[in-house]
Amino acid sequence: MATGVSVMASTLTSQAQPSQEKELERLAYKPEGYNYWKWRDHKIHYVVQGEGPPIVLIHGFGASAFHWRYNIPELAKKHKVYAIDLLGFGWSDKALVDYDAMVWRDQVVDFLKEIVKEPAVLVGNSLGGFTALIAATGLPEFVSGVALLNSAGQFGDGKERKTSEETSLQKFFLKPLKEVFQRVVLGFIFWQSKQPARVESVLKSVYVNSSNVDDYLVESITRPAQDPNAGEVYYRLMTRFMMNQSTYTLDSVLSDLSCPLLLLWGDLDPWVGPAKANRIKEFYPKSTLVNLQAGHCPHDEVPELVNKALLDWLATLTPQVTLQAV
Repeated sequence: MATGVSVMASTLTSQAQPSQEKELERLAYKPEGYNYWKWRDHKIHYVVQGEGPPIVLIHGFGASAFHWRYNIPELAKKHKVYAIDLLGFGWSDKALVDYDAMVWRDQVVDFLKEIVKEPAVLVGNSLGGFTALIAATGLPEFVSGVALLNSAGQFGDGKERKTSEETSLQKFFLKPLKEVFQRVVLGFIFWQSKQPARVESVLKSVYVNSSNVDDYLVESITRPAQDPNAGEVYYRLMTRFMMNQSTYTLDSVLSDLSCPLLLLWGDLDPWVGPAKANRIKEFYPKSTLVNLQAGHCPHDEVPELVNKALLDWLATLTPQVTLQAV
């Protein structure tokens, strides 16, 4: 239960300095969404703006492409910017599939091949960060760099996981009983977490400066949750994906990574602190670390700092991107 609540909240958190003095350009909120792509018979939503070397923005758990609202317009001045809704989130279909990290990896890989069609930089927050990493290892020739903002994922503990055969008691009695209990508890958590007042309350409690917590942001979270399949998707995510994250570890993924890596880290994040960023940098020397006085979602809390850091780093990759594109 605690895992479900904290993870859903963490994608929307930010603690940091007061907001920027001048108002930033922001992506317009469209209830009907922007663009759609058919992937494996599922409707996938995405935003695209600008021209130049491509960037693909990948949101975190419970969020959507709209969470990059303060980043897309600024980045689009020098780049072709895509922001995609992962399957099960945002305006993308709430498909009843077995959710696994590999599902989102395949989605991003196919998006690069079918929509972007040239090498791109992947930028991900939280769950989107880990998705960016595994997509980069799944299609290295199409990924010129990866930027992580308080990424999900964990390092392995070095212990070999042992599997044991289920007894008849476990299979026919205890396991169904556990599932019924989980459905009741998680059903209540989901119902509570999708209420607009609750979403607004959570957001305001985790943004030091709550001026960015507006009706548009709240609706971008609550509207997708009204889908008839949203509750079942949440259940599958909580019981099958979030509780089995140890299957894919950061060290195993980073071992297969070959491109430059940027770590944009909100050091005040209560869920994914700076220690993880330091460990990633130590494990993967081709990393650049930028520490920010922000929480779990620095791109929405201190977007002007994130945009500048991203653009500065992207400028160092431009020659490499151009050569690969040719």
